[in-house]
Order: sequence, then C-alpha cells, then structure tokens
Amino acid sequence: MREYKAPATVSVTDEENLTDMVWANADRFGDAVSFRRLVDGSWVDVTAREFAAHVLAVSKGLIASGVRPGDRVALLSKTRYEWSLLDFAIWAAGGVTVPIYETSSPEQVEWILSDSGARAMVVETAEHKATVDGLVDRLPELTRVWQIDAGVDLAPAVDELTALGAEVNEKTAHDLHRSVRADAVATLVYTSGTTGRPKGVELTHRNLLAEVRADIKAFPQLMKSGNSMLVFLPLAHVFARAISICCVYARTTLGHLPDVKTLVNDLGTFRPTFVVAVPRVFEKVYNAAKQRAHADGKGKIFDAAEALAIQYSQTAKPGIALRAKHLVADRLVYGKLRMALGGRCEAAISGGAPLGARLAHFFRGIGVPVFEGYGLTETSAAIAVNTNTDFKVGTVGRVVAGACVRIADDGEVLLSGDMVFSGYWHNPAATKESLQDGWFHTGDLGTLDDNGFLSITGRKKEIIVTAGGKNVAPAVLEDRLRMNPLISQCLVVGDRKPFIGALITIDEEYFESWKSRHGKHGTVAELADDADLRAELQSAVDEANKAVSRAESIRSFTVLPRDFSEERGEITPSLKLRREIIASKYADRIEAIYAGH
Repeated sequence: MREYKAPATVSVTDEENLTDMVWANADRFGDAVSFRRLVDGSWVDVTAREFAAHVLAVSKGLIASGVRPGDRVALLSKTRYEWSLLDFAIWAAGGVTVPIYETSSPEQVEWILSDSGARAMVVETAEHKATVDGLVDRLPELTRVWQIDAGVDLAPAVDELTALGAEVNEKTAHDLHRSVRADAVATLVYTSGTTGRPKGVELTHRNLLAEVRADIKAFPQLMKSGNSMLVFLPLAHVFARAISICCVYARTTLGHLPDVKTLVNDLGTFRPTFVVAVPRVFEKVYNAAKQRAHADGKGKIFDAAEALAIQYSQTAKPGIALRAKHLVADRLVYGKLRMALGGRCEAAISGGAPLGARLAHFFRGIGVPVFEGYGLTETSAAIAVNTNTDFKVGTVGRVVAGACVRIADDGEVLLSGDMVFSGYWHNPAATKESLQDGWFHTGDLGTLDDNGFLSITGRKKEIIVTAGGKNVAPAVLEDRLRMNPLISQCLVVGDRKPFIGALITIDEEYFESWKSRHGKHGTVAELADDADLRAELQSAVDEANKAVSRAESIRSFTVLPRDFSEERGEITPSLKLRREIIASKYADRIEAIYAGH
C-alpha cells in the first residue's frame, strides 16, 4: 500500500457557502468583468456588480415561487450564461441544483427528476418543455417548470422569475442565502450511468469550495483576475462546472459557448487565456490540423513539425540546434495552431478521460501545455492534476491541496479530502460500499511513483480476463489507438476468449481526407475490408501493442460501419463507452473475431 498527501491545505469554515463569492466580488470589485455573454454574435460584458444583481433578482423569484431551503431544482440546458446565473440563484434561495444533460432521453430525465424529488425545473427550449410536459403526470413533486428561451405565451425564465420576485424583500433574500451552511447539499450530480441506473452524488457547499480553492492553488497563473476562459463543455458535467465556479471566485472572465460548431470562430473573437476540455476535443483539434495540412499538400511539413514538437517536449534541456529547428517550426506551423485557439491561449486543462502521452507532448511542444488531471463526480471534479510547476506527461499529476491518495493492495485508487462527496442520494448501500473508513474507493486502478505522481491504469470492473488467465486493462490500448486521426473510438474485447481483439470505428471527418489521398470512394461500411485502410489501422494497432505484453496485445480487429453515439446509448454524455451495450449490439462482430480459433 502506498500513500501521498498534498503538502498544501485548504480550509472552508462552517459558515461559508458558494454564493459568498458573488456578493464579495460585487462589493469589492464591482466593475470587474465577470462574464462576457454572446448576444447576436457579439460578446457583451457583465460586471461583478451586474451579475450579483441578476442572481439576487432570480433568487427572489425562486423564493416567491415556493422554493425552500433544501428543495431540489432541476436545470436542463446547454452551456450558456443563464446556466451559471440560475445555478448561483438556486443556491442563493437555499435550493439544491440538479443538472441534467440537454441530450438526455425522456427516460433519463424522468429517472433523475423522480429520484431527486425535484420540486421545480428550468428547461432551455420548447422541445425540452414538451418532454417534461409528457412526464409530469408521473412526477407529482414537480410543481413548477420555467423555460429559458421565450415561447408561445411563455416569458423567458429569467424575466419571469425576476418579475415574480419583485415584491420579495431584499433583506429577506440576503438573510436566506447567509443562512446556508457549508455542509448543506449544494447539488445532486447524477453519474453517467455506464452500468445500471445513474446515482445522485451529493456534493455540499464545502465540497465544491474545497475543490475551487485547491484548483486555484494549482493554477494561480491561469485563474486570476484579468484572464479569461471559454467554456463549451456541458455544465451538467462536474468538471466544466467546477472550473467555471473557479473563474467566478478568481474573477477570471468567463464566456459560455452552447454550440461547438462555431468553436473556431468564437475562440478567435473571445480569445481566451485558457480552455478546458475532454481529451476528445484535443484529439479533434490535432486531427483537423493534420487533415488540413495533408489536404493542402503540406503534410510532410506538418508531420516533421509534429515529430519536432514531441521531441522538444520530451527533451529536458533542448540544445541550440533543437531550439533553432523549433523556432522555424513555430513560424511555419505552431503559431497557426495557437491562433486557432484565439492567439492568447497559454494552456489548457484536460479531464474526463486519459489524454495520452503523445498528444500531451505534442501540445506542450507547440507552446500550449495541456494539464491532464483526474477526478470523478464524487470528488467534485479534479483531485489530482499536472500543473505548470509539477508536470509529468503520462501521469494525472499529484493530488491537489487538501487531498490524499492511497493505492490499496489490489491496486485500487482510494481518495480522501474535503472535496470528496458525502454520499449517494437515497442510496445508503452504494454509499457504504464506496465510502469506507474515510476513504472513497474509486473503482480505478493506479500506481504512485516515488514523487507522488499518480497514474491511472484502468477500471477494476473493466479488467478483461482472457481464457489463458491474463488480466488486461483495455484503457491502455484504447487510449493509444484513439491517438490515430483515422480512429474515432475503440472497444477492446477478449473476456474469456483466447486473445485480445478490438472493435474500431472510423473518424468520419478524417476519413474524407484519407479517401481523397488514397483515391478511394465509398462509405466506411463499403471500405471496411479495404487493404489500404486495414494496413493503416494495423499500423496503429502495432503501435498501441508496444505499450503492453504480447499476451495483452490486440491480435485481430474489426471495423464497424458507424461510430458509437450518445443517441443510440453507446456512449455517455461525457464520451465514456457503455461497454455492455456496445458488446451486446455487436455480439456477432465480436464472435467473428474469434471464429476458427
């Protein structure tokens, strides 16, 4: 058993809550730009004083509508300014925010509303409202539903709530938010449900404040007044939400982007100091740049610059010759990549899934280090992270201030600290299983090196045991395969089988460029057995296999006709694979891998 405790600490007093930052910023830094809202294609400033006024007005409306301390208020919307406003307003009214992904199915929405016992709800669109209207007969506790976007005979939620609260005394509202204590539940965040029903994770004001203060200690050069961040991940995901709260706390200007289709343009106009994303976004940025370069006949230049960036990142003290080559590549390639991020981007923070060492070295080599971290909903987002001063590619960094990590005898990662959740909502059995003797049992497998850097090697429940008795962690191979721009997703299989196999899906965007370069025509299904395609995929498999032993390596793979999707229930909103569902849908493909063996 190994253990590492962060030398730095954070503290949260019993009287604090998450809305304190809103009133403190308004009182002391009222003219600071807290947000920039995207209105009709232009960014409009919202000062700390204006944001506090908005929060107070909406919280008074919630109070007037009957929301009482401890009541759950569901929030279903894309990432937008109103999301953050409503979140803080719910807290100011003493309520508990229950975020729901705007892509959730009616069944998922019903389960979360029913299990949480939500008394009120805010949805974004008329379509969302129609979904909820079809469920209300089965949700007796849900009494009020507001809609962010104006609809037929419906005022926008913020306007309606502001009008409702006009007669509520301001002193009454302020007394109410001051009465909320640190150990009160702030939010119920439902897990993505890769297996079974999603569980409601209870996060208190103390949990989230400890997370915020630890994150700011980890990234003082990023999270400070005058800097800016553009959030485009769903705020229903605890990772994006925690970092967004950090921005409010640190007076880092925050912008929201609901549609990633306009991401490149909006990065150029917002010009963030840093961005936060899941690894798939960084893979897409890299793949798109590589695709454009090859399509424009500059593939060799890009490939050489890519190799140089990785070499530069891997070299502790680059010599004169390497620095000179890097300077040339910076003018030809790297500078353009940084401009695609707005031209001011100093760094990025990655979480939600493993990033991969090659991609981490590539971005650090071009001048935009991606700080990979690790955390779960149950830890209020990141509990370990690489930072500017403590950076080790291939790991998820050291635990943040106030946290401790322990590796159990069976390799499971155990965590403790004020940011660790208090329990699962109405699920004492699951709480007892996960929280034991003050330690959260993550279900992840990992290792600690002598300097306290944590590496995640897989999930206990995802370990594949071959017919020969070999234990295989699929994530190691899957992460490396996804680094290839031709590959979108990969599911490693082989439980109780004679060897390891894989289901591979193709990145549709990159596939068009690949077909053009190889003179091919047709869909993925039509070209699944094409010799050139399989040869390139085999090279990617061979490269991935270098990371494991021969007994763990992929010996055969099949190309699926389409990518995995959230709509078909194959991946979660946070892009995690729903393994059992995929394995069931493609059982015949898996069996075909082993036919004749």
